Amino acid sequence: MAEKVVINEVGIRDGLQIQPKFVDTQGKLELCRALIDAGVTWFEAMSFVSPKAVPQMANAAEVYKGLPDQDRINYSALVLNEKGYDRAIEAGAKVVAMALATTDKMNEANIRMPLRTATDVFTKIIGRAKDDGIGTRAYISTALGCPFEGDVPVETVVDLTAKMLDAGADRISIADTIGSANPAQTQRLFATLAEKWGAGIFGAHLHDTRALALTNAWAALGEGIREFDTSIGGLGGCPFAPGAAGNLATEDLVFMLNEAGYETGIDVAGLRRAVAVAERLVGMPLGGRITKWWVSQERRTAQAAAQAAE
Repeated sequence: MAEKVVINEVGIRDGLQIQPKFVDTQGKLELCRALIDAGVTWFEAMSFVSPKAVPQMANAAEVYKGLPDQDRINYSALVLNEKGYDRAIEAGAKVVAMALATTDKMNEANIRMPLRTATDVFTKIIGRAKDDGIGTRAYISTALGCPFEGDVPVETVVDLTAKMLDAGADRISIADTIGSANPAQTQRLFATLAEKWGAGIFGAHLHDTRALALTNAWAALGEGIREFDTSIGGLGGCPFAPGAAGNLATEDLVFMLNEAGYETGIDVAGLRRAVAVAERLVGMPLGGRITKWWVSQERRTAQAAAQAAE
């Protein structure tokens, strides 16, 4: 039996958050449904943050309440403070995620507080969530490089991981927020974490800034990581992290994993249709590195059909 790999789709949240064209509630839900039709069952659906800071998330509550198939699809919501947690719970979130950066400067840019304060705030949120029966995921962002402070020691990531697990976090996602990692670096970090806590509690969130996201995913896969964040069409980038480009494209990782014999449960042709929906919503061409191959195959199919009809 093929090993299962979980694909956690973040396009509706992380992918859209930096887009200048506002996507309304129905548009976001349409994209969600297209992804579900392709077989996606895990989503980071919305973030409950200030609409002044991230206008694209102004309709977070409306979108969350309208998410389809909530009895069988795994949805989570990103929260960055207790007010965000309260809003997410009111909207019906059953799992919340938090993004704790590894440096003071990145935390101040992203959530307006230094690292120590952010650690305390997220510890408190995790405690509240445990009491409320809410699942928790802690992101260690800028784990493989910070746009403001440069290289991040492995020991820093280990220390913050330990603090979030001690607080009661259910899962830890390691984020290459600006896409600065290389495969050897990725392998070393996940090997260290897996040796200490086991690979099963970790996920990976990778950006494709330097065209290394797929190879970094393969390096993490080799260390036992079986959960990855991806974004349809490669949408995304953090508005508060200079240099952060799009996320690892869902279609690229799913194609690679399916070809390599892993089980994702996701149909690549269905993702192609979801990319078309996303393109229409944001008003720009999208697509991962597999897009040119897709187009060439479609052209060949059309040419063969035309020749057969002659």
